[in-house]
Amino acid sequence: MLKTLLTSQALFENWLVLIRVISGLLIFVHGLGTFSKGHMDGNVAWLTDIHFPAPILMAYIGKGAELIGGILLMLGLFTRISALILIIDMLVITTVLGNGKIFTDDQHPFLLLLLFVYLFFIGSGKISLDHLLFNKTKN
Repeated sequence: MLKTLLTSQALFENWLVLIRVISGLLIFVHGLGTFSKGHMDGNVAWLTDIHFPAPILMAYIGKGAELIGGILLMLGLFTRISALILIIDMLVITTVLGNGKIFTDDQHPFLLLLLFVYLFFIGSGKISLDHLLFNKTKN
């Protein structure tokens, strides 16, 4: 038992699907704010207050990326592309909008950033549409 805990082998082979789907669901829920006028007005006002360029457009681009990226991650479709877009989104949130306060105020966006970086490098895994569509073997 101790030897199993000390090895680098995965204890659960299909764990990646859980990380991908839960990360996608979390960011998708944030993206649902796109459909709330009050939520988007608050985001636009905040971006305007900090003098962010094109605040209306940027608010909708950010929330749209979260909404669509979350759906794609949950499905495991275009995982690396959607993870890259979400990495950029979270980098802007943690560094520009949050002033890089990753140990105090912006822990959640930073943790999501780390998850998306992980998914970018690891990929979607075997239980995904990426695997089904793009990993066909040639006969």
